Amino acid sequence: MELIVEKATISDVAEMHRLINYFADKDEMLPRPLSEIYENLRDYFVVRQDEQVTGCAALHVMWADLAEVKSVAVSEENQRQGIGSRLVEACLEEARALGLPTAFCLTYKPDFFQRFGFSEVDKMELPRKVWTECYHCPKFPDCNEVALIINLEKSPVIV
Repeated sequence: MELIVEKATISDVAEMHRLINYFADKDEMLPRPLSEIYENLRDYFVVRQDEQVTGCAALHVMWADLAEVKSVAVSEENQRQGIGSRLVEACLEEARALGLPTAFCLTYKPDFFQRFGFSEVDKMELPRKVWTECYHCPKFPDCNEVALIINLEKSPVIV
């Protein structure tokens, strides 16, 4: 199967929402309201198989020098096929194309992101702008997500 990563469309939103919240219900990632996915649709990439969304990820620009890679989810039956990796690569490629020097993620799966050059940092090192979303999270202030950051100007471009 050839993995084609594309920008998400309106018709993908319901499946993306179901996929993200499936893993959120298992406490493996944070939930996303349907309205938030619609509002930030242009942030999302998807991989489809037989017109079904099998994976999604988003690059959300936070500021002139920072973006977040978030909502990385791949259906259980399609994991370990490189879909998640291709989605993260697409996010990092877009961040570089936009001229962003830094990206971060908050995750329960730091090993996955470290393969791309992300390094663990103390959450308190992240700019305050990052915390605006945290204040609305049901897990705040007792979040156990790991903060990771990548310098896009120094990290190798993944081919």
